[in-house]
Amino acid sequence: MTPHNATARKSPIVCKGSAAPTAEAFDSAFQEKPRIGTVISVTGSHALVMLDADKPDEDRANRPQLGAIMSIDVGQSVVLGLISAMTVPAPSLDDAASAVRIVEVELVGEFSKPTINAPARFHRGVSSFPTLGDGVHVATRDELGALFSINGVSSVRVGVVKQDTQIPATVNVDEIFSRHCAIVGTTGAGKSCALALLLRSVLERFPHGHIVVLDPHNEYSNSFDDRAVVFDPSSFTLPYWMLTFDELIEVLYPARSGYDEEIDLLADLVPAAKKMNMTNPSRMGRIRADLTTITVDTPTPYRISELLGLIDKSLGALDHTRNTAPYKRLRNRLYTISQDARYAFMFGSLTVQDTLVDLLGQVFRIPVDDKPVSVIELGGLPTEVVQVVVSVITRLAFEFGLWSHGAAPIALVCEDAHRYAPADPKEGFGPTRRSLIRIAKEGRKAGVSLWIASQRPTELDPTILSQCNTIFAMRLANQADQEALRAAVPDASTSLLSCLPSLGMGEAIAVGEGVPMPTRIRFDALPADAVPRSLTASFSDGWSVDMEDAGFIERIVEQWRAQRILTPDFE
Repeated sequence: MTPHNATARKSPIVCKGSAAPTAEAFDSAFQEKPRIGTVISVTGSHALVMLDADKPDEDRANRPQLGAIMSIDVGQSVVLGLISAMTVPAPSLDDAASAVRIVEVELVGEFSKPTINAPARFHRGVSSFPTLGDGVHVATRDELGALFSINGVSSVRVGVVKQDTQIPATVNVDEIFSRHCAIVGTTGAGKSCALALLLRSVLERFPHGHIVVLDPHNEYSNSFDDRAVVFDPSSFTLPYWMLTFDELIEVLYPARSGYDEEIDLLADLVPAAKKMNMTNPSRMGRIRADLTTITVDTPTPYRISELLGLIDKSLGALDHTRNTAPYKRLRNRLYTISQDARYAFMFGSLTVQDTLVDLLGQVFRIPVDDKPVSVIELGGLPTEVVQVVVSVITRLAFEFGLWSHGAAPIALVCEDAHRYAPADPKEGFGPTRRSLIRIAKEGRKAGVSLWIASQRPTELDPTILSQCNTIFAMRLANQADQEALRAAVPDASTSLLSCLPSLGMGEAIAVGEGVPMPTRIRFDALPADAVPRSLTASFSDGWSVDMEDAGFIERIVEQWRAQRILTPDFE
């Protein structure tokens, strides 16, 4: 992926009636803004402002509020900051209007004033700090509009700025994908809707994307209209021969403990079965492989029947003094799992062909064919298989991006990411965790973007969260989760996180490289038919009527035994 040019993030402030305002016009416009206070203290990126005398008749909407963006004229530039706290150090009930009121402001960026050769531009960081006595103003609509239009053609609208709902909130597509993105928030805060909205907004501008959504709750099938291909366990095929040895062992022996002999036998038998298949001309795929390069992890086809035949051959060659139990246990396990209906998408094919090219094209949408999104529904699969599927898809995405040099950038969207990369290294599945961490660290170079959504930041691997340079933090009440989030965001943004418990539905604190500056936004509403489907059961509805259908339990047991998932209608 071509790195985004940082200079493209800057754009001039455009005043009404003038495409390139002069410095004098800029200063004049600033002086006309309503002044609210004076700088009385500056410590690094932190400033204290004493507000002017209260005016009871002043419009309440114009008063400074927590999280509001303030502007301070410092001569060569205009510094922007966020209100992080408000206080009255010595309150007086007798004369509340004249009480001293202090506002704390976190300085996050600045507009350079226009010159003859250069227009006004915004950039992060502060080069000229405010001095004592400088006037402070609430950022005007023109300033906010210029601020949130700095991404130019690379930006897409996702909502509105909470401070002024007339200003559209935009994100930079290059930054939000190349540097990864996280959406965190408690259950019911609107994470799924926000994620669907973000992706839909990007696809409206860039319809030839390659997006894979790993959907553990089967809720995104209708979120992208006709622009998505939905894979469920009945339509998704992931041949077992594409698994690495660790992934195969996770399917066969999730606990691993006590199966060392079987695992050692399998490590020798799998390469032999792959080489046996490669030497059969009628089974060779479109892509030839050198037999000397075949290892236990090489993604080349082989048959379970050939693996079972090698075990039988080994058993026949053993004398009575050798222990045959590991061979028999391994054979029984391979046969049993290949007949299990839950694993039909992996072992159910009657023929074994080299379908790696087809799988990569279908899952990563190459070519796009007007459907840039793959939704892989994982609900209903065995837990250990879900981990393996996520491991395989993320590993293939990274390796494809690596060998293609990012020619077709891929975005992986991982819902409930804490399941696959937990904070505790002893939990979860090692290969899945390592694959996600590898993408988080090196995906930018390979053109692979990682988007994660989680309701428990504290249970997510901190390395992955820290590599997400754009974060949308929605309502989050748990104190530990808030602290985990504070550790991952820039210092200048932490003050805004104090608002997390009080955020409304669909609101978020947006921080990081993908947005011009940390701010509170409200996401646009999704179309009713695109809202991710919630499968939360309604107890009040279910307990309001009696289940009089005598065949209900029989149908459930039938599907249970057949391992076919019944999707109840909880709408």
